Amino acid sequence: MDNSGRKADFGFEQVAWGDKAERVRSVFASVAGKYDVMNDLMSFGVHRLWKHFTLSLTGLRPGQRALDVAGGTGDLALGLLRQVGKSGRVVLSDVNPAMLEIGRDRLLDRGWAGNVDCIVADAERLPFEDSCFDCVTIGFGLRNVTDQAAALACMHRVLKPGGQLLVLEFSTPVAPGLKPIYDAYSFNVLPMLGRLVANDEASYRYLAESIRKHPNQETLLAMLRDAGFAQARYHNLTGGIVAVHRGYKI
Repeated sequence: MDNSGRKADFGFEQVAWGDKAERVRSVFASVAGKYDVMNDLMSFGVHRLWKHFTLSLTGLRPGQRALDVAGGTGDLALGLLRQVGKSGRVVLSDVNPAMLEIGRDRLLDRGWAGNVDCIVADAERLPFEDSCFDCVTIGFGLRNVTDQAAALACMHRVLKPGGQLLVLEFSTPVAPGLKPIYDAYSFNVLPMLGRLVANDEASYRYLAESIRKHPNQETLLAMLRDAGFAQARYHNLTGGIVAVHRGYKI
């Protein structure tokens, strides 16, 4: 497809289609060193519960293979390794080398080596053979992808028949009265925390804006179905602030 002249959302800003990926890489290169600390501060530690719930849905067994896309500092990959065990294999991929290096070091520090690969890879062009993973996860990464439909199709391609995709992502609050509180927190507190802790207010303002531009629950559900996923559904967490979408390759 010729994307010349096409625009992409970079937060509330419209940028050239081909420029978004580099802008996103710059954001995460800037925040990599403080990413985990900021996650704990921004979510009051609840991100760990969201990830735990996601991992509880994988259905993985010892000896199987899993891929964590846009896996950053390795939280989900660590959980996947515990599920597949030493006889299984996990690939941690991320487009950002700085984030991937932190993830690789974390997994090594936890004693995981030999059955885990850390690969710099674009979610839209995953460098893996067809039908080679039993489960694919992507946590808080899909909204940063330029062509989300292409990424979903690519993740479908690399799954084995019967394999499952799990997408953990910020979504649209559905609990009554939650949205104005959440908006005030996102656009006032998050950039302030970014400035004070990570010395980077702009990146955390982008992250808040990118959440608002991400497809809502029903729209993303339709995108999974369009990409070929069967039994697609989602689970709202924390009043819809976060949702886990899931579907199977048949």
